[in-house]
Amino acid sequence: MNTRLFTILFFLFTAVHTASAQLCQGSLGDPIVNISFGAGSNPGPALSAAATGYQYVSNDCPNDGFYTLRGNSTNCFGGSWHNLNGDHTGNANGYFMLVNASIQPSAFYLDTVRGLCGNTTYEFAAWVVNMIKPESCQGNSNQPNLTFRIEKLDGSLLQTYNSNNIPPLASPLWKQYGFFFTTPVSVSDVVLRIINNAPGGCGNDLGLDDITFRPCGPLLTSSITGSTTTIEDICEGTARNFTFACTVSGGFNSPTYQWQTSTNGGAWTDIPGANNVNLNFPFLANVPAGTYTFRLAVAEAGNLGSPQCRIASKPVTVRVNANPVTTTSNNGPICEGSQLQLDATGGSQYQWSGPNAYNGTGATQTIGNTQLSQAGKYYVLVKNDAGCTHLDSSLVSVIPGPTATISFSRGVICRGDSIQLLGSGGGSYEWIPPTGLSATAIPDPKASPADSTRYRLVVTDANSCTDTANTDIIVLTQPIADAGPDRAMLENDPITLSANAIGNDISFAWNLSPYISNINTLSPQVNPPLDEWFVLNASSPAGCGADTDSVLVKVYKQVFVPNTFSPNADFINDSWNIPALSALKTFELMVYNRFGQKVFYLKNENRPWDGTFKGKEQPTGVYTYVIYSNRFINPMKGTVMIIR
Repeated sequence: MNTRLFTILFFLFTAVHTASAQLCQGSLGDPIVNISFGAGSNPGPALSAAATGYQYVSNDCPNDGFYTLRGNSTNCFGGSWHNLNGDHTGNANGYFMLVNASIQPSAFYLDTVRGLCGNTTYEFAAWVVNMIKPESCQGNSNQPNLTFRIEKLDGSLLQTYNSNNIPPLASPLWKQYGFFFTTPVSVSDVVLRIINNAPGGCGNDLGLDDITFRPCGPLLTSSITGSTTTIEDICEGTARNFTFACTVSGGFNSPTYQWQTSTNGGAWTDIPGANNVNLNFPFLANVPAGTYTFRLAVAEAGNLGSPQCRIASKPVTVRVNANPVTTTSNNGPICEGSQLQLDATGGSQYQWSGPNAYNGTGATQTIGNTQLSQAGKYYVLVKNDAGCTHLDSSLVSVIPGPTATISFSRGVICRGDSIQLLGSGGGSYEWIPPTGLSATAIPDPKASPADSTRYRLVVTDANSCTDTANTDIIVLTQPIADAGPDRAMLENDPITLSANAIGNDISFAWNLSPYISNINTLSPQVNPPLDEWFVLNASSPAGCGADTDSVLVKVYKQVFVPNTFSPNADFINDSWNIPALSALKTFELMVYNRFGQKVFYLKNENRPWDGTFKGKEQPTGVYTYVIYSNRFINPMKGTVMIIR
């Protein structure tokens, strides 16, 4: 390779992509190293002594300077850590390294990677997650800050990268960090060292997973000539020639090429003689169905046979799809007026045609109220994702059926009353549901449902064909008036009531009052000068009863704040209560002890204070309160004394 040219490209990549972790911007080879820490049941085995200076523990939640291998981690340190249900891929059985940083910054992972090619660029990458929650450590946790070093065996530095601080997030987020480096001509073994630059203590707790080394080189862009995508579909039995092409950006001094193929996700194999950037490949009519993938491997002259030295393009794919193997069926013979269902299988798209110019798409066709003229043969053209088709058909037979009728389609009764139903049209009868019926197998039962009910009449003739008809019996319930909860307001500060009138086909109105804005709405505005009851009336015009309810609006002249209470469990003045707060539309109340610590807080919800803070009784003494509200120009301030 032209080392000087590649070095220029390398630093161009570095300058442009420093902010994005310096990951390889060209093409990668297959992973030479993939340290996933394995998989299995918890816990995972300890790493070798040379891999880390931290001590291994078999349990979850390691302390400072310790680590473990886990497939998950839950409820560590009182919930101050995130819960993880799997490794960075989401695999619940996949291990990751769970690290609690030592008090002093140090290297916590060390590994020797062997068998690299000299004068070759590689991408190193690893996945990291900050385990601490943002609110832990009083919102001031130590943040992981990692330095990744690639060194020669003698300790001299080849390349380094710093992650900067990895901040805590509301949800755990695995993020990939990495960079690329070039091995000197004579170097095939390197040392990976991961250093935690931040101190331990509260925070600096992380997960590490999937450490990879992959060859990195110029960008390889593969394509299928004449196609706008990298995947092409053909049908089994179709012969077609494809031309695959790959554009190789600058960076190699003397590149060599080898096209490779993989069948159905199997191993990559070289295609003999395919040593150019273009590949003509014929698919014959006898090629079996399957997925055939192609890629171009590229390396410097002399290195193509070494997987650890070469890079590969993203693959292009030809899918040979089997022609659809179809089935069709229907639910016939069916009775006239019933539902016809046609079904087909074997593809992803279905186009139907049939009697009376019928057309439809989809694997299942449903035709309601089928008529005699709709009997006959229905054809379906089945197509799969690759556009391969097969024509199939299904023969439908329709039998004449009865006609069900009910004397009325809707009836209205009050709850507790009954109504006579009258059906006709068949030899036998069935009413559904049976609830509230005097009988279900006669044409004229009496209906007394407790709630509004739709009754369905099913009539059956001598050919076992059926027809249905429906009638709705509407049951009017006695009205229920709900004036809403009692309310509070400050004098001359109107409030809006929130009432409800339950029932169907009802009317409602409030009793007349000079202090109500509208008696015909459930949400009137009221502004009485003194405490007043407002009465809501609800009635049924159909004669199904009436109901009333009332709401007390309590009027406060001002917000009175008691200055003393004695929470000593003697049931006398045991709590600090400010009833008039309920009259404020918006407010915030804060109580502070003599050290300025907030020990009680309310916002738009009024409840008494029992003199405790975080479950602990507060000592006798004077406490300062502040009340903010858009009702006040200035906040209310004062003191309250706890006497025990």
